[in-house]
Amino acid sequence: MDVVSDAISAVHLGHPSSHRVRVSGSWCVRLDPYDGAGFYVVLRGSCWLLPDGGAPVSLGVGDAVLLPHGTGHVIADSPVDAAVAEEKAVPFEQWLAGAGPRARLDRDEVEMLCGKYWLDCSRLHPLLTELPEVVHLPSRVGSHLELRAAIDLLAGELDERRPGSCIALPSLLDLLLVYIIRSWMTEATSGAWPRVLGDPVTAAALRAMHTNPAAPWSNDRLAAEAGVSRPTLARRFTTLVGRPPMAYLTWWRLILAATLLRDTSDTLATVAGRVGYGSPYALSHAFEREFGTTPGRYRAQAAGRFDRAGSSSPPGRN
Repeated sequence: MDVVSDAISAVHLGHPSSHRVRVSGSWCVRLDPYDGAGFYVVLRGSCWLLPDGGAPVSLGVGDAVLLPHGTGHVIADSPVDAAVAEEKAVPFEQWLAGAGPRARLDRDEVEMLCGKYWLDCSRLHPLLTELPEVVHLPSRVGSHLELRAAIDLLAGELDERRPGSCIALPSLLDLLLVYIIRSWMTEATSGAWPRVLGDPVTAAALRAMHTNPAAPWSNDRLAAEAGVSRPTLARRFTTLVGRPPMAYLTWWRLILAATLLRDTSDTLATVAGRVGYGSPYALSHAFEREFGTTPGRYRAQAAGRFDRAGSSSPPGRN
């Protein structure tokens, strides 16, 4: 596993939802904050995204936008101020019911792909934490070819449910999320993690830890994996990541333990072995020190919060 894949897998819950919608005339839609990430891709026409507390974003044909932190927002045919949006905006789920495909295309019609991912936002990797509230990827000729291909495939699946759609759709939605994050990292002019993964020394150490987190890593072994001296690794890793290599490894092992406790019925001893702890006691001690609760209590709380069978849409925030 690589860092981006691991960061997403650790928080990904249930099944994403997706829709292909068409709307025309004057329209204004409101989606309240929720625990997850949302996306829009404009296939035809243009519209405006107005995130809570943020500047309006103009969306044109081919534009893709991700709201990775579940930011509440309005999406509308034109830029509107908060007072107008409060008065005119239709709740998102109500809007979806009347925004399905129609046989006749209107001249001013807007066609979009939209959807949500359900995420466990309590244990976000810093790579995801530093994503901006709105990731806007404007359409440009020759840019983000993988993302464009995923969008085309997803649009085709939503046009007509064909054999295998139950597997194809969630897989394409997951692929879309990866490609949007990857595209943001390629273009990012700020943020630590694009620099972290662009540094060959730090990236090599991270790759080793994420590939085999249970291995008996030491600073010397990680430095050998990165092909540098121990002091060089410690200096570069700490500067870029914000914590020393072994501190990051300890934190990541505990994040993995939390994920396994949430998503599996493995015994504590099995979880401990899978994340590099020699005994359940050692894991429990480190887990409680990091998260302020025992593994058993965490598992019970997670079982109450998340439906392991999956969900078609993220729950709203309380």
